[in-house]
Amino acid sequence: MDEVREIPTPELKSGSPQPEAARRALLKGVALGAVAGAGLGTALSTTVSSAFLGQVAHAASSASNSCVTPIKDIFTIARTAERLAVTFYSNGLRRAYRLGLTWREIAALEAALIEEQIHENFFAQAGGDVLTSEFSFPHGEETFENLRLFIETQQQLEGVFDSAFLSAVRELAQQNRPDLAQIAAQIATVEAEHRALGRFIGRLDPADNWAFSPVLVAKVGDAPALVQKAGYLNPRPGNRFVYHPVDTTDRGVTYRTPYAVACS
Repeated sequence: MDEVREIPTPELKSGSPQPEAARRALLKGVALGAVAGAGLGTALSTTVSSAFLGQVAHAASSASNSCVTPIKDIFTIARTAERLAVTFYSNGLRRAYRLGLTWREIAALEAALIEEQIHENFFAQAGGDVLTSEFSFPHGEETFENLRLFIETQQQLEGVFDSAFLSAVRELAQQNRPDLAQIAAQIATVEAEHRALGRFIGRLDPADNWAFSPVLVAKVGDAPALVQKAGYLNPRPGNRFVYHPVDTTDRGVTYRTPYAVACS
């Protein structure tokens, strides 16, 4: 998608939940609207504009009675998610000194930011619309003042993105677009890299703790409502973050367009 220790909570101990337990944890955490690691819980504001809810409902409407989200809606949801990712990483890097990030960590997060922007550009060119360009975070401004909260948020977001893109692989294939399914998988692997990177920065051991990335959403069309309930789509005074595109110039980031050897 081009515009968060287990989903939705940070993983502070070894071992991973079974898939259904992980999914229940995600849904429970989202319903509570909090990243609950280390006893942290934040009640969500339920003030969401009716216009936005209408957009979310429209994005998922065609898939409400099936497990397939229309391609146009997948692109729109993905593009909006990438904008959220760009907004998150931009604000984190802007206050890197407050988070205590090293120069190597800053360089890695800058690459992640550029990759998310490249994804957003791709979905824009593919015809994706935008549900919103204004976001919030469960912990508001404190997200970018406290490294633990920053990593908790990053882990929840990247975990949801992983799940949504993996669901998109199946949904696009079912719509006879294996070419797009492959691109969704290419993006999913990069989002998984971001997740492992965040665990490394957050000193979570091991950083690569999943043998199989779980698919914790039934379809891409479910993702906007989950993200909204978790507190990322409730912009309000004091917790309003606006997406701004970033420069994607970075010689270290390669494969800037989907590439795959053709099967002849």
